[in-house]
Amino acid sequence: MLPGPDILAHCAANSSAAAFAAWIARDDAHAILAEHPAGAAPVGYALLTPPDFPLAPEPGDRELRRIYALGITRGTGLGAALMADALAAARAGGGRRLLLGVRTANARARAFYERQGFAVAGERRFLVGDTWNDDLVYARAL
Repeated sequence: MLPGPDILAHCAANSSAAAFAAWIARDDAHAILAEHPAGAAPVGYALLTPPDFPLAPEPGDRELRRIYALGITRGTGLGAALMADALAAARAGGGRRLLLGVRTANARARAFYERQGFAVAGERRFLVGDTWNDDLVYARAL
């Protein structure tokens, strides 16, 4: 099934090249790119930003806004390596707690984050077009 117009518009607004360029240009954001060792093709990335969650912020909070790896890298340890780099970058930037959001129904991602030491700290709902989406907010001390 092809994505509907609402999710396409949401992605165009929130995951466009312009949105990433704006995040990367910020002094308070940090981007990590994983490249394949043969040819340097991008195979994954992570993006740290100031947090944007409906939780009371704590000093030193950082958000892991994006972390993705191509499906062909599943089982290679790339996800764990990206997470380790993100944790190190958050600490190096003065972070004391790392937050992330994940769709409630995404059992595979939730299990990964829990293996990485994250625990549920709250929830958020957001609209994509006319459809409400539910996320869990995970947190981990740094």
